Order: sequence, then C-alpha cells, then structure tokens
Amino acid sequence: MPKTSARLLALLSLLQARRDWPGALLAERLEVSPRTVRRDVDRLRELGYPIVAFKGPDGGYRLDAGTQLPPLLFDDEQAVALAVALQSATTTGAGIEEAAARALATVRQVMPARLRRRIDTLQVTAVDQPATRPNPQVDSSVLMALSAAVHAREVLRFDYTPASPPEADDAGVQTPPRRAQPHHLVTWGGRWYLIAWDLDREDWRTFRADRIIPRTPNGPRFALRELPGGDVAAFLAGRFRGSNGSGDWPCRGEVILGLPAATVSRYTRDGVVEELGPKRCRLLLGSWSWPGLAAAIGRFDTDIEVVGPSELKRAFAHLARRYAKAATDAPVDRP
Repeated sequence: MPKTSARLLALLSLLQARRDWPGALLAERLEVSPRTVRRDVDRLRELGYPIVAFKGPDGGYRLDAGTQLPPLLFDDEQAVALAVALQSATTTGAGIEEAAARALATVRQVMPARLRRRIDTLQVTAVDQPATRPNPQVDSSVLMALSAAVHAREVLRFDYTPASPPEADDAGVQTPPRRAQPHHLVTWGGRWYLIAWDLDREDWRTFRADRIIPRTPNGPRFALRELPGGDVAAFLAGRFRGSNGSGDWPCRGEVILGLPAATVSRYTRDGVVEELGPKRCRLLLGSWSWPGLAAAIGRFDTDIEVVGPSELKRAFAHLARRYAKAATDAPVDRP
C-alpha cells in the first residue's frame, strides 16, 4: 500500500480530474479499501479541500468549490501543459498577455522546485502566422460577456461595427442593436468569432468578436438549434469558402499523386486524401479558381495524374504555358 502522503496526493489528483467519483471506483484506483478512502477524504477536508459526499447506488465524492483556494496539485504533464498554454497566450487575440504572464509567475511560485525547474527550462516563443493585417485584439470583458450568454443560452443584444465606415449620408443614422441567439464562441486564424442565429434575419450568422459591443441586459433564454452539418469547425470553414452559398469551394478536382498519403495529409488543410499504395495517394481538393487549384496541387514535388474534371486539366495546361514563358523570359499574353 502506498504511504499516506503519496496516497493523499493520488486521491486529490483523481478528484481534480473529474467531477464525481464513486467511492468503490476510487478504492479500486488507489488499491485500498473503501474505509481507507473515507479516512483519506477526512484528512483532505482537514487540509481545507471542500470534498462533499453524495449518496445513491454509486455514492461517492466530489471536489467542490470553496470560499478559499486550497493548494493546487499539478502532476508533471499538467505543469508542462499549463506553462505552454500561458506562454502561448500572446497568439489568442484575447488581450490577456499581461494577465497570462502574471498567472504563470503566480503558479510558478507555489510549485515545488522540481516542477519549477521544468517550467523554467520550457521557454516557448509564441509567434502567430504572418498576415497582411494584424489580428485585432478583443477585450477580455467582451469575450466573457459572449461566453456567458452562450453558456446561459440567453439572447444577446449588441451593436456591431461594420467592416467599412459608413457613407457620409449615413454617418449620423442610428442603427438598432442586433439580436441573436449565441451558440458558439470560437477562435479561427487568430481571430474570435461568435456563431449565432440572427433573430432579425432568421438565419445563421458569424460575427467578429472584436466588432461586437454587448448591450445589457441580455434577452430571454432560448432553446438550442442544430447547427447545419452538426460540426462547428466544418460550419465555420464553409463560411470562409466561396460565395456560391453551398459552403464548398467553387472549383474542386481529383488527382493522383506519387507520394505517401501521410506526407500529403500534413500539407492539406481541408482536402480528402486516400491511400492507394506505399508511395501513391488520391487527393480531392478545392479552391477559388481552376488555375489556383492547379497551382496548389503543383506545389507537391511529384508526378500528377489528373482524374478530373476537364477544367482542371485545362488549368494545368494553361499554367504549363505560363511557366514555360516565364522560364524563357518571354512576355505573358494577356487574355
């Protein structure tokens, strides 16, 4: 049987990992009797941990929220994950860089020397993807207000700043606040977005969080709607694709590449890769235009077999002529 101190730490770690723990399952995980679990729970309570017992067929224990914050327990993996998350906060666009640095310093002070050394040796430089325009920062209070409305399922009332400034004739016109049922607060490409059902337009909308100015109080509670497709990532990706309204790329083609599927998958964001052999795979990919699709496929340094459609084959021929002229410094004919 483990020593009492080690067993208490193991018990506390389990209680922090999930909300409810049946007593029998705790005893099994710790390899002790249910009576020993009860005694260890009493010892943790004496140390200030608010552990409550719940009754029922699978009666057990729960680490509840208390008025004071008792000592926190982090295993090695959790300490590393916490350090990485706090050091990477500069790329979230949530305006919490200073708070994250202070949180990391606070957590570091109360950690044992062994874990503190591991965190000190883990120096992460968070660099966001280069962009033509810097990602806008979102006030943390706005994110909290949006998140609270999503959690409470309350109608959100807010002002929304347009992407472009209004015309001179409309500069003084007051627009009514938007009303929407917020379903998901997500981050995509360094920006925060709110996915919501627009009550005035009776359709799904994606709002930039940095353009939202919440109004109080919120509206009434609402019943959740089913997101088209049922997947948040797929829905948001479809919103940023072509403007044909189908949520798909306007040009989509199929080719066979002389590369392993695992290699192609690493560099294909939303394409479909099918393994055909050790060094052969099928790729289905989309783009804004046929030349753009051909150029995207051409970046793979391998032989390409076009399965279809014919527009993709013509796009490859068009690029071949253009590249041949570029190689001989010949002027490119304008269409």
